[in-house]
Amino acid sequence: MLEQLKQEVYEANLLLPEYGLVIFTWGNVSAVSREQRRIVIKPSGVEYKELTPEKMAVTDLEGRKTGDGYEPSSDTLTHAVLYERFPEIGAVVHTHSPWATSWAQAGRDIPCYGTTHADYIFGEIPCVRGLTGEEIEGEYERNTGLVIAEELEKRGRDPLSVPVVLCRSHGVFAWGRDAVEAVHNAAAAEEIAKLAAQTEQISPFAEPAPETLVNRHYFRKHGKDAYYGQARSGEK
Repeated sequence: MLEQLKQEVYEANLLLPEYGLVIFTWGNVSAVSREQRRIVIKPSGVEYKELTPEKMAVTDLEGRKTGDGYEPSSDTLTHAVLYERFPEIGAVVHTHSPWATSWAQAGRDIPCYGTTHADYIFGEIPCVRGLTGEEIEGEYERNTGLVIAEELEKRGRDPLSVPVVLCRSHGVFAWGRDAVEAVHNAAAAEEIAKLAAQTEQISPFAEPAPETLVNRHYFRKHGKDAYYGQARSGEK
């Protein structure tokens, strides 16, 4: 089971440079096995071209390294907190993709300006508050995860309907039910960020898309009444 998860996490990490979401070592993907109480994550500081499934790092659910393998990503504790606080997710992605990170550095939510956004994310993409000096000097990575969870709870948002956030002055965290879905959400967020920035360049006073349109596009792809795509086996 864990070997299969290592393969999935390895393949998902390779999607980050393929989709133009990272350069150098600027990002990571993890996935969790709640049954085995293990997190598999990209090893710290290893270039994507050097990765293999065997090099994937393994930790317990608290983010502590297990065994004699590679050291896990420095962001591991953030991932661990998200798995603890969001039991419905199975994978987490962190990137510094340029368009979305630009919004993070500006400290701004990404408004929902159109249906491209609404197809993937329900409402604005939140930019969470900056960490305090005490939070940065303390357990920085763990506190990053706590601030993300705090923001979604404060806004009353479901992590599967808002599967991406911006961390102020930092970058992007996205998640999903598995590693491929999490990377897909991170890639969608990058394109959405680009479209939103260009929208504001063309029309600085652009208004968000109408709520009725946003709801129609989101719920035709998500939830019990969704009708986008092909029916699964046994479904109409």
